[in-house]
Amino acid sequence: MHAGHTPPRMKLLFVGGTGNISTSCSRLALELGHELWLLHRPGRPGIAGARDLHCDIADEAAAAAALAPHRFDAVVQFIAFTPAQIERDLRLFAGRCGQYVFISSASAYAKPRTFAPTTERTPLENPRWQYSRDKIACEQVLRAAGVAKLPYTIIRPSLTYDTVIPLPIGGWTDFTTVERMRRGQPVVVPGDGTSPWTITHAEDFAPGLLGLLGNPAAYGEDFQITSDEALTWDELYTQTAQAAGVAQPRLVHIPSELLVAWNPELEGTLLGDKSHPAIFDNTKLKRLVPGFRPRIAYRDGIRRTLAWFDADPARRRLPPENDGFIERLLAAYARAWPVGKLW
Repeated sequence: MHAGHTPPRMKLLFVGGTGNISTSCSRLALELGHELWLLHRPGRPGIAGARDLHCDIADEAAAAAALAPHRFDAVVQFIAFTPAQIERDLRLFAGRCGQYVFISSASAYAKPRTFAPTTERTPLENPRWQYSRDKIACEQVLRAAGVAKLPYTIIRPSLTYDTVIPLPIGGWTDFTTVERMRRGQPVVVPGDGTSPWTITHAEDFAPGLLGLLGNPAAYGEDFQITSDEALTWDELYTQTAQAAGVAQPRLVHIPSELLVAWNPELEGTLLGDKSHPAIFDNTKLKRLVPGFRPRIAYRDGIRRTLAWFDADPARRRLPPENDGFIERLLAAYARAWPVGKLW
């Protein structure tokens, strides 16, 4: 592990633990020899070597009963999104763990702002995205409760991927944009494609998180954990296309405001996040985890991700409504250009 602080073997609980970010964290915890427990709903797949607490944490009484025999050195909460869920966790975990780690979001940082790397002291404010405002409110609940009630650490990942495609239109668990690239069809890039953005592989995120567990210097503190590589959206789309076997994708740049006018549900993720430069300064994390060095370049990580999708055709979701939306959008946008304009 890339770390300076190396705690002894710990008993850890991950609430979640099998998702896009958390699976890599679970695997690393096991590699480091920790006793790992996963709290997740019955029927969810586990991870070899981890122990399961099968319950729905939304059922507080059932969760309390499942947790009753246990005390953990650290609990990592991957799936809390509202203040009420943090208040529930305070009731469940106060006095039951040495450290509570809340996975917040770097989308909580204020935008737009002067062009400078984001640090943990960047103000938290996002009027364009309810998801981000809820994460900010979650952090406020923890701070109000205080370290004396529950020793907490706040983590803010930026866009982090492993088993998702980190493109804003026709990506994530949707394979539409990659499939369009392979078919030689145009794809939509929000804005002019020149904003630099930091995208982090989950396997690079995991050592940063594990390096903070069991470290008293992290109690009551907040940390961002991101890659040190920032690429423009044009570079990110192009490297995704090359990983998919396409030498040069057909990129169509459409203003984010126009995309939101066509689909208001995109306001948060575009105008509240991906329309703005995202470059991060991880100095604070590296003081506590001095060996933290992200190693997976996007061009390599996205090849692994697409290989994972291609390994099982059922993973390549192609919702027809998403492809239809892109086609309607391109047709409408084409009408604004002079005759003969080609993508």
